[in-house]
Amino acid sequence: MDPAVLGSKLASSLMASLVRKLFAPDAPGAGLTDKPVRLSSLVSFRGEKRTLGEKEVRALARRMVTAATESPGEPPFPADEEPAVIDALTARLLALGDLDMDDVQAVHLGHWELARTLARTAPSPTGLSTDAGYFLDSATEWACLQILEFFTRRSTFVARTLVEQTRNQAVLIAKTDELLSRTPRPGAADRAFERRYLQHIADRHNHITIYGIDLRDSPDRWPLEVAYLSLEATTVEERTLPEERPAGPLTVQLPAEEALLTHDRVLLRGDAGSGKTTLVQWLAVTAAGELTAIPFVLPLRTLIRAGALPAPAEFLTAVSCPLTPPQGWAERVLAAGQGLILIDGLDEIPAPDRARTRDWLLALIHAFPGNRWLLTSRPTAVRPDWLAAEGFHELLLAPMRRPEVATFVHRWHTAAGAPEYEGPLLDSLRTKRDLARLATNPLMCGLICALHRDRRGYLPRGREELYEAALTMLLTRRDRERGLGEEELGENAQLEVLQRLAYALVLSARTEMDVETAERIVERCLPSISARGDAVSVLRALLLRSGLLRQPALGVVDFVHRTFQDYLGARYAVEEGHLDVLLSHADDTQWEDVIRLAVTHARPRERALLLKQLLARETPRLTLLALSSLEHDTVVDAAVKASVESQAAALIPPRTTAEAKTLAEAGPLVLELLPGPDGLTAEEALAVTVTASVLGGEEPDGALAVLRRFREHPDFDVRRQLAGTWNRLDAEEYAVEVLDHLDRTDLYLTCASAEQRAALGRMAPWPFLSFKGPHSVEDILASLPAPEAVTDLDLFDNPLLTDLSALLPLSSLSRLYMIGCPTLDGLDRLTALANLGLSEIDDISLLRSLRQISSLSVMQELPSSALTDSLPADSRLKHLYLGSESTKNTGLRGLRHWTTLTSLNLAPLTTALTVADWQEVTELPELTNLSLNARIIRDFPHSIEAMPELPGIEVLVITNMHGAEDLSRLVPRLPGLRSVTLQGNPGEPIFAALYEGLFPGVQINLDLR
Repeated sequence: MDPAVLGSKLASSLMASLVRKLFAPDAPGAGLTDKPVRLSSLVSFRGEKRTLGEKEVRALARRMVTAATESPGEPPFPADEEPAVIDALTARLLALGDLDMDDVQAVHLGHWELARTLARTAPSPTGLSTDAGYFLDSATEWACLQILEFFTRRSTFVARTLVEQTRNQAVLIAKTDELLSRTPRPGAADRAFERRYLQHIADRHNHITIYGIDLRDSPDRWPLEVAYLSLEATTVEERTLPEERPAGPLTVQLPAEEALLTHDRVLLRGDAGSGKTTLVQWLAVTAAGELTAIPFVLPLRTLIRAGALPAPAEFLTAVSCPLTPPQGWAERVLAAGQGLILIDGLDEIPAPDRARTRDWLLALIHAFPGNRWLLTSRPTAVRPDWLAAEGFHELLLAPMRRPEVATFVHRWHTAAGAPEYEGPLLDSLRTKRDLARLATNPLMCGLICALHRDRRGYLPRGREELYEAALTMLLTRRDRERGLGEEELGENAQLEVLQRLAYALVLSARTEMDVETAERIVERCLPSISARGDAVSVLRALLLRSGLLRQPALGVVDFVHRTFQDYLGARYAVEEGHLDVLLSHADDTQWEDVIRLAVTHARPRERALLLKQLLARETPRLTLLALSSLEHDTVVDAAVKASVESQAAALIPPRTTAEAKTLAEAGPLVLELLPGPDGLTAEEALAVTVTASVLGGEEPDGALAVLRRFREHPDFDVRRQLAGTWNRLDAEEYAVEVLDHLDRTDLYLTCASAEQRAALGRMAPWPFLSFKGPHSVEDILASLPAPEAVTDLDLFDNPLLTDLSALLPLSSLSRLYMIGCPTLDGLDRLTALANLGLSEIDDISLLRSLRQISSLSVMQELPSSALTDSLPADSRLKHLYLGSESTKNTGLRGLRHWTTLTSLNLAPLTTALTVADWQEVTELPELTNLSLNARIIRDFPHSIEAMPELPGIEVLVITNMHGAEDLSRLVPRLPGLRSVTLQGNPGEPIFAALYEGLFPGVQINLDLR
């Protein structure tokens, strides 16, 4: 019978109490004497402490057996064997006092082994049946289980256990130390060498080099840790979706340096200059610094020169490492799975050598499993599944995005110690689209940075020199200076083929063509370039080595940069005399860059012809296209140049908002030509920012570059235009580049999205804020870096705002406008509030509880018959604005109650004002300012006729004028005027001559919004 089964017949509480009687009372202490405390000193029926005799132990055994046999169910053994079982169990319990061990040793032994020890120590029972013998063993095990449980609960047990463990550990440590002192340390020489080797790797690869450019004053090497930029790689993975939805391939992106975190074998593809070698350097330097692996950097172009590819023992020799490792060191590293093998440049070795390179790589992988392997290549060097069967995961380096370009430029200038050139270059990259299209990988970004610095902050006004430097570098010099030898095709031959391919793409208005078409074009070039091989091999060579042509998908060819396609296509068009073709496409915005570059390539007479034909169309866009063509620093006939500049001067800079919007219709080309802020009037500066703002959605980078130049402009209208453009551009970037630099005086900033809220929280505090849409109070407060700094707050269309007392953290809030926010609950707790505006409030009667308000704007219908029934009668109002629906039921009845009013503003009304309404106005002794919406004059002329003479009015403002309203009826009714301001609607001019001298002795101010 299993002890667990026996436990169903013997209650644990009964068994525990019976077993406990076998032992002497517990005593404190850890038993730290030299002589261990044996079980014989614990049991109470041995030695001088005897309290139980054999008779008492037999009685305990009988109670155990009886409890089991009398429990419900089948008896565990025949009844006539009960005395013999009791005798045997008694003998085993008595044997407990004869064991030569202590309680700690007993617990370590376990209850099964303790039971077997008791059985061996006690006399063996005779004559028991199988069932009785099984019961006896089970009862002994169950008793031992309870005995050990008792031991573990004794006060001395835990302490004595720790003491025993400490003694054992001390002995073990001493013996281990003695063993180590007698045995030489294995691998000591390896460890010492690895420290030197890892430092060598860090020193050798901790820099970036740009090949193939001539720079007088710029360094060609930069520290890797400063200049390195984390790029993204893309890969295609299979998705696992629920059964009802079909799974399929999913393109994912991850930082390229994390490529080996989830896969031990990676084939990384990337175009020329995309950063493959730099990534290899970064992985090697990082591994050396973090001691995560032993890196081996193996450039294939170097290894292949020796003929046979190296075995591990020859890795360091093959790459000219000056250190000599211990015999067999590299094999021991790889055998232990500690290697990071970085094999760079599969595309840089001849095609016939790639098969044996694959065999060499696979032999190493199979001989030394458990290491990490990275192989780099240009996309078209080998087929997509070249190493798939061997478990290699393929990644493709992605082009640099705009934020990555900005980060690269910043780090490059930091590394080069030239921060003064960073800002101007970033502006050029944002506004000049063809330049921005070049900067899509580290190689081209580095080239642009270096040329810009080398020319003291100026890229050539015409970027032909930049293109030529890039072409020379990519086509020949970079490979030659990296030791790859001469190309089969020279630079001129490559250019001839490439520009014909580019022109074919330009003519077809496409950016890619199928391989068969490309091969036919190459074939027609062969007689003129004296190339070895057929069209297929020449095209393959260009795809592999030119750095300009690539194969983005199977059977498709395109240029790595659209700007190279335009540049080479324009060059070929001019060489072939296709000026008419160029001019016939002048109205197509897709040809803008081609035409500008054609002007650069053209000879002087051809250049003049092109420019004259563009001006002859007399359209703003083509005039500006001609002007932008002059920026390419070309020699132009003086008369033609003067014509271009004269015709463009009427467009740039714009002088009004209307001109600005018209100019924006010419497209993103305009952004490169916009001046300022130096030399512009405030009106011109505003118009320039309006043009850039309008183009923000179409060309955000260029628009941002223009707008950021005006971020410290003092004019309020310019600042307001800049603040209002936030929703057209990236929230975070615009906040950093423009908004956080603006003078905040009287300037409101509107926040409408979660992205804008997040950006707001990272800016310096704005005292004047507006939130549009459903933002919770918690989100609003979280977006404020200093809630106590907010003094003016507008809330629009926000149903989530249910308790205004949640705005209490805005302790300086003095002005609150709520439009489309239905509740006023809790408003009375905003005791600092002095200025309130509201519309579409559910319960307008809550206004009556406000006493601290001094300025009130109401823009909704009031349900009562008098203003005093709805508005705060107990407040001392000084300024009151009544919106279009607010007087529908009340007129101006009750207005005289607020004798403290100094300013009254009447918006477009829905009902005419009566004599009685105006009588309320005459009872306001402090009223000096009156504002009337022009619609009252136009739509309700009787309202003006009903106006009495108001001699106390000193300031008159007429808003929303169309420009020709008759104000003469106001003159006799307002004899005390000192100031008149006329505000027009946007785009509707006010004819000032109509109002000159209308108000005798009063200066009329025009506000042309």
